[in-house]
Amino acid sequence: MSDQADSTLPAARSPANSKVLLALLAVYLIWGSTYLGTRIAVQSFPPFSLGGVRYLLAGGALYGVLRHRGAPPPRRSEWLAALFVGVLLLGLGNGLTSLALVTVSSGVVAIVIATTPLWSVAFASLWGARPVRLELIGLGLGLAGVYTLQRGGAFAGSAVGLWVALVASLTWALGSVWSGRLPRPAGMMTSAVQMLAGGASMLAIGVARGERVGVVTTAAVLAFVYLVVFGSVVAFTAYQFLLVSTRPALATSYAFVNPVIALLLGALVADEALSVHHFVACGLTVLAVVCVLRARVSVTA
Repeated sequence: MSDQADSTLPAARSPANSKVLLALLAVYLIWGSTYLGTRIAVQSFPPFSLGGVRYLLAGGALYGVLRHRGAPPPRRSEWLAALFVGVLLLGLGNGLTSLALVTVSSGVVAIVIATTPLWSVAFASLWGARPVRLELIGLGLGLAGVYTLQRGGAFAGSAVGLWVALVASLTWALGSVWSGRLPRPAGMMTSAVQMLAGGASMLAIGVARGERVGVVTTAAVLAFVYLVVFGSVVAFTAYQFLLVSTRPALATSYAFVNPVIALLLGALVADEALSVHHFVACGLTVLAVVCVLRARVSVTA
């Protein structure tokens, strides 16, 4: 199976190359920039409350549109599964990522979060999906990337923040693997209910932590609006378009493009420090994810 769209697909499922390109650019640039956007927003808005409001707004809007179009409401078992997965993906995965961005640069956090597909391979093995050689190579390269960050002093700047980001990538990977084994509604309704459940869990965590809004700046408000409109709605819609219009390997290629975008934006916009260790770690992580994605293509071909 190649990375390109299948030329044997019916014409109705073969969109113009320009539409695919625009969707890819949206996923690459928008999701790559959400790390910087979140880092700006959390300077005024507490991390879990920020994510909770963001995903409740986005999930509520998507749920309303789908119901208006005639999509059936989720069953009780699907809501319970959505709550479980939403806590792992958003409550912990996204929430802890936002928490890490309070003290760690957006580029470094993006590199750590980019290792998520590697941990997915490890968790999948718990259900009998033994990793192939290329996936094991990817795991090794990913660990080498994290080690390179540590050697470069990234962990010394905020060791707690980096470990928080690493736990975030682990919980996101676990939620991603587990979600495929739980009941869920059809189509995009799955994402809508997961965002609603995850957003509610994030608000609950925020209340438990006693989060309070700080001094609100214009930059933080604009970053929050950007995260809701572009990060959660536009990019997500573009990603869904890619999932049904292209090969999975192409649709998921954002995983090894986002850390590069985040690293460059952090340096250019927020004057985040860069070093040779950052670039080496980023390169190792990108190569690791490429190995895992290529392995998945080979297995499913």
